[in-house]
Amino acid sequence: MAGVYTVTQINSYIKNMFKQDFVLNHIQIKGEISNCKYHTSGHIYFTLKDSGGTISSIMFSSFAGKLKMRLTDGMKVTVEGRIDVYERDGKYQLYASNITEDGIGDLYKQFELLKCKFEEMGYFSDIYKKTIPAFSRKIGIVTASTGAAIRDIMNISYRRNPYVKLYLYPALVQGEQAKYSIVKGIEILDKMGLDCIIVGRGGGSLEDLWAFNEEIVAEAIFNAETPIISAVGHETDFSISDFVADLRAPTPSAAAELAVCDIRQVEAGITDIKNRLNRNMQLKIRACRDYTDKYNLSLQYLNPVNQVQEKRQMLIGYEDKLNFYMNNTLNINKHRLSVLSAKLDGNSPLRKLNGGFAYIQNHDGKHIVSVNDVSVNDNMDIYLKDGCVSAVVTGIDKNN
Repeated sequence: MAGVYTVTQINSYIKNMFKQDFVLNHIQIKGEISNCKYHTSGHIYFTLKDSGGTISSIMFSSFAGKLKMRLTDGMKVTVEGRIDVYERDGKYQLYASNITEDGIGDLYKQFELLKCKFEEMGYFSDIYKKTIPAFSRKIGIVTASTGAAIRDIMNISYRRNPYVKLYLYPALVQGEQAKYSIVKGIEILDKMGLDCIIVGRGGGSLEDLWAFNEEIVAEAIFNAETPIISAVGHETDFSISDFVADLRAPTPSAAAELAVCDIRQVEAGITDIKNRLNRNMQLKIRACRDYTDKYNLSLQYLNPVNQVQEKRQMLIGYEDKLNFYMNNTLNINKHRLSVLSAKLDGNSPLRKLNGGFAYIQNHDGKHIVSVNDVSVNDNMDIYLKDGCVSAVVTGIDKNN
């Protein structure tokens, strides 16, 4: 139908109009950077703004790699590039080819002044930092009741430890009244005897996060008795509350990781300790058993009853040996006695007397063995086998 176009045709037509405009293809725009994000691809996405408006901007990695500075929110810059239409979304944006710094934005200057002020007051000093409990059971949260921050904290907390209780104070986190809401949330949760408190929100521009740079918020965090984790924006975002808090988390999700212990690691640690205790106990029992067995053997050896029995066995052995030696000696001596008795019997005078021989002695009892032992008229006794005869020497006849 004549005069009716598709969306794609219109976007393409407008894009061609932009390309034919010399000014839009070679332009320099002055403004303040906001919502700056460095993508993993190397591209830089940001918003260029002034007091009256904003324009979405992108710098591709081929140009971004040539920058000699890092873009941050609040920087006042002059951007060279071209204005073009992104046909898919029907949006025009600034495609930057070069960026030069004009100065720091007013809001960023205010941030730096506040940072210097609180640092000089000692609010950032480590001596005032309280330790975040390793095993928190009750955790307070000051953030918006809707949004990614509270969902991320709840999901990560439940995944890591479903036994932890979360107490949310639904605070305003953006706008003029946000600072009062955040302070009230900190004061209320601080009186509840919680283990720690997370204060924060998701990402945004410097203006979006400004409530966490307010003096009354910094003072509320500093004066709180409960340890506080600040989790404002993304990893590259910094706020005054980050420096004053007891611990800074790069994101709300990271705050949940820091505040909530992983129950699985705790259980694994308990199991490991239990196993090590059991192993050490078994080793100790085994060592004690060996020690006991050693001393039982010593006691058995030193036991008087056992020693008496052992000595008794030795005595029995000695008695057997003694009996053997006594009997053997007795038999030997009996044999010797028999031999000597036979020899004695063979030499016995009585045996001679029985053979017809006589034993003669003088009157004094001296044995007469020779004629020279007597004289005529000497008295003598003659012993025969059956008696004694007294005689007088009447004569002596010597052998020639």
